[in-house]
Amino acid sequence: MPKMKTKAAARKRFAFTGTGKIKRKHAYHSHILTKKETTQKRNLDHTALVSTDDMPRVKRMLLA
Repeated sequence: MPKMKTKAAARKRFAFTGTGKIKRKHAYHSHILTKKETTQKRNLDHTALVSTDDMPRVKRMLLA
């Protein structure tokens, strides 16, 4: 039986931290930035953590 492949889309979007949590990027930071406030753009630039409710789903995509 062949090995299960990791979801390529998930591999590009998520990364594990050293403690095993999963980092993600914020949405709304790729285009149409002229109408957004500087503060909003700066806050969207930081990474965030995947919520605990979504963690099992994301782990399944990454560790399939």
